[in-house]
Amino acid sequence: MSDIKQILNFMVEVEKLKSVLRKTKPVGHTRYENSAEHSWHVSLMALLLKDHADDEIDINRVIKMLLIHDLGEIEAGDTIIYASETTELKQQESQGIQKLFALLPEEMQVEFNSLWLEFETGVTNDAKFAKAIDRVPPLLHNIHGEGHSWKLHNIPKEKVFSLNKERIQGASHTLWEAVEIELDKAVEVGLLS
Repeated sequence: MSDIKQILNFMVEVEKLKSVLRKTKPVGHTRYENSAEHSWHVSLMALLLKDHADDEIDINRVIKMLLIHDLGEIEAGDTIIYASETTELKQQESQGIQKLFALLPEEMQVEFNSLWLEFETGVTNDAKFAKAIDRVPPLLHNIHGEGHSWKLHNIPKEKVFSLNKERIQGASHTLWEAVEIELDKAVEVGLLS
């Protein structure tokens, strides 16, 4: 099979990401966001905020990570970040990723698998920045959406602050400072308690 045919088959398969619903609603909408929209949103956000990374990053690698990081949700579905990640869930995501990447030409399989694992472990500067950026849209959705997901899932402010501070501040102090101000305002107006 030609490389192009393999890539086209992969692209048809990843269309399924458009039907994976997340736990937050896009700003100004009553419907839930899908994971494909999220991947686009975080990729654009990374591009716009790249100069705010604390450490040197390769924005092309970061964007690649963000475009593929949630593909495992096709198999496993989306879970709210504040719920505990189980070994079973991570195994489902990994199996889904392996199944998807097997559709690609071998060189791409190796590259994408490596990027996905790097994102999951979150140790490199690129992965830390990607994981930090990944946290921002759901916060904005709640801040500008009456705290809908926080309230629905009874997420306490301590959990929102601690998890997001760790992820975001670990890659960009200036981004965390801006987000923290918005979260403080959300607490003041009763969106987060």
